[in-house]
Order: sequence, then C-alpha cells, then structure tokens
Amino acid sequence: MLQPFSVGALPHILFGEGRLSELPEIAGRFGRRLLIVTGARSFQETPQWPRLMTGLRAAGFGFVQFTVDGEPSPQLVDVAVAAHRSDGIDVVVGIGGGSVLDAAKAIAGLLRHGNPVMDHLEGAGPELPYQGPSTPFIAVPTTAGTGSEATKNAVLGVRGPGGFKKSFRHDLLVPRVAIVDPALLAGCPPSLIAANGMDALTQLLESYVSLRASAFTDALAVSGLAAVRDGLLPWYEQGSGVGDARAAMAYAALLSGITLAQAGLGSVHGLASPVGALFPVPHGVVCGTLVAAATAINISVLERRAPSHVALQKYAHAGRLLSGHGNLPDADARQRLVDLLADWTRRMDLPRLAHYGVTAGDFGAIISGCRGSSMRTNPVVLDDAEVREILQART
Repeated sequence: MLQPFSVGALPHILFGEGRLSELPEIAGRFGRRLLIVTGARSFQETPQWPRLMTGLRAAGFGFVQFTVDGEPSPQLVDVAVAAHRSDGIDVVVGIGGGSVLDAAKAIAGLLRHGNPVMDHLEGAGPELPYQGPSTPFIAVPTTAGTGSEATKNAVLGVRGPGGFKKSFRHDLLVPRVAIVDPALLAGCPPSLIAANGMDALTQLLESYVSLRASAFTDALAVSGLAAVRDGLLPWYEQGSGVGDARAAMAYAALLSGITLAQAGLGSVHGLASPVGALFPVPHGVVCGTLVAAATAINISVLERRAPSHVALQKYAHAGRLLSGHGNLPDADARQRLVDLLADWTRRMDLPRLAHYGVTAGDFGAIISGCRGSSMRTNPVVLDDAEVREILQART
C-alpha cells in the first residue's frame, strides 16, 4: 500500500543536447536585464560562451556578469547583491557547477531586498524567516554532481577553524527553469567527473534509503542509479567523446537533486558538512571517498539493530542494480554494493581525507558537527563510535 507523500516545488526542466540555445527565449519571459553568474574560467573558455553572448546581444538583452571562484561564502553573496542591486536585474542566470549555482541562487534570493544572507542561513545566524521576493533564477549546470538546479537550498560556507557549511533554504529559491544540456559537460576533467559523479551517486543512494523516502523519490532514485551504472565509469575512462555517458550522468545528477530535495540525505552528507568546513576538501571528494565506508557501517548497524528495516531491502536492490547481478540474495547483494562502491573509489583515484590534512585528532570536531539535517534522515542513528569508524576507514 502506497504511503502518503508530498512533492515540493520543482523547476521547469529542459533536458537535452543543444538546449542552451533556448536560453535567450526562456530568459526573455522574465525581462531584458540579466545578471549572469559563472565560474572564474572554465565555461568562458569554451565555444559555448561566445555563442551565448552573441545570441543574447542579438536578442537585445543587457547583462552584467559576476564570477564565483571556489565554494561560495556568505560574504561573496553579500558583495554580489550590493554590487548589482541597483542594476535593475530582471533575471539571474547561473551557468556552472554546484558552487556557481548555489551562489547564483542565493544572490537571486536577496537581490530584491538586499539584507545579508546570514540573516537566513540555517544554524549560523538569527535564522530570520525568508519571505522573498526572489528574482527569477535560471540554472544551467556545467557539471554532473550536486543537482543544485533542482533544489531550494544554496549551500554557503566559511572554511577553517570555527568554519561552517550551511544552507539558505526556501521554496522561493527553487530555480524557475533548469536547462540541463549534456553538451556543456564535454570539458570536465577526469578528477571532476569522478568527484561529481560519486556525489550524484551518493545523493541518489542516500535519498533512496532515507527515512523520508517515498514511492515518488524511490522511482527517481532507482532510475538515477541505473544511469550512474551506465554512465559514470565509461565517461571517466573514455573522456569527452562518450556523449551517451555524459547525458546519462547529467540525467543522474538532475534526479539526485530532485530526490535529495524531496527525501533528504544521510550520513555521508552529514559528515561532508563539517569536513568541508574545516578542511579544503571538495564536496564531491568527501562524498566519493566516504560513501563505501558509510554504506558498510549503515548496513552492519541495521543488520544488528533492525534486521527487518526496509532500507536493507533497498541496499540489496541497489547492489543488484549497480552490479548487474539481478539474482543475488539480499545479503550477497548488499556486500556486492559495498564492494562495488569501494572498487569505484579506487578506480577513480578518489583521495583519502588524510590527503587534505585530516587526522584522527580531528575526528572529535568532525563528529560533533555532523548531526545536522542530513544525518537526521539517515536510515539508522549512528553513535559517535560508528561515525568514527567511517572516518577511520578513509583517513
């Protein structure tokens, strides 16, 4: 019997090769003055950038540009809002990876009224209610990982001692339109393919076994995991010439954003927040390096404490799906899942946490900061010793 569920706001989604060409027509529905938020270099160095600029100028748009270099901070968002609040911006367009889209999302949310983003950041300020209005936002991902093009939260952070990674989150921040064009992924280097791809896989797997999962999110998560199975390693190993693999991963990342927004995540993302705040570890690397160990611990704890939990059946199904061995018994399928995740981590050379300076002496600070919203939807409550096991396995 289907259990009740609800579905939060989603963007209007345009998916497919060449759909970036529709951006001028889509943007024109909201106005003629654009703020375009991009990364520092990568997209501007592709042939797509001058074609887009030519198309926008030919259509009579006025636009200004703001660049994001690295993961966004509250200060960066406030600087952008202050710089462009008087420019008469009708629509914000974010073109880039997850960091760019998160920054653009937050900028769009604050451009109309100009207050500091710290006013609304969860767990890091006064947490004043956000009431909008938000400037219309169009999200155009150029990587396949975070799924930010389908979510209502912008992740912002301050790195170092006392640092944090927190979300500015509201339904009004959901992009009005997401243009997912797999052709924009062609320039991704292998290290980025690996980190972002494992982030998308982690989001799909964690939302699939989340305490808030539903029949709706399960269907999307399973479809996304199948796309990861078919796309991630071929794209990583064979490079930009594998158009079908790129498209599969663009699709998987999009679905991972939808499922995480609707169902929540789990222990990997619970740990990714403090690790990314305290150390210079890219978000996708944290997810990719921890997902096998976290999955193994979750399964072990569930088997001991809740052997009839539905998440164990889902882990088994994921193991059969990703491995292509559809007849494995549940216990064998769960072990195959853990082994496969560990194998992919090795094959794609995802570094250990120690590579970024994490030591056992840092585990206390990481564990104390990991109990946020993602950990609360993990299928089982992990105690500090069990969380420590995850960290030890990949440090």
